Amino acid sequence: MAWVKPLETTPQTRSRMSRQKSRNTQVEIALRKALHAAGLRYRVHRRPVQGVRREADIVFIGAKVAVFVDGCFWHGCPDHATWPKSNAQFWRDKIEGNRRRDTDTDTRLAEAGWLAVRVWEHEAPHAAAERVRELVSQRRTGS
Repeated sequence: MAWVKPLETTPQTRSRMSRQKSRNTQVEIALRKALHAAGLRYRVHRRPVQGVRREADIVFIGAKVAVFVDGCFWHGCPDHATWPKSNAQFWRDKIEGNRRRDTDTDTRLAEAGWLAVRVWEHEAPHAAAERVRELVSQRRTGS
């Protein structure tokens, strides 16, 4: 497929998108606080597997669990994603590319013995933390 230059975005759109945080978002911090309150200790913003250039938001090294906090817009949440009307093909390609990368990341981590856990930004932090806690506990005990 030949590369096609995407339509130019407006200065307002460019400014708004550039302010979107990719690290330490409110959702991510709320999840980390809930995990910490549950007694779990973890690393933040690490590459779980050498040679795989993908950084997890929260990493449990001993249990080999990598947690990714995915934004509904950027990762195409089936419940909350919206498809922009302006520059529609560019955004569809971008979001679908993010989805493919997420699937590839999950596969690469699984091949290396890791479990990738996806948490949507709309999930309640305590519920997501409980799900992660259960998975980490299972991986630590081998059950």
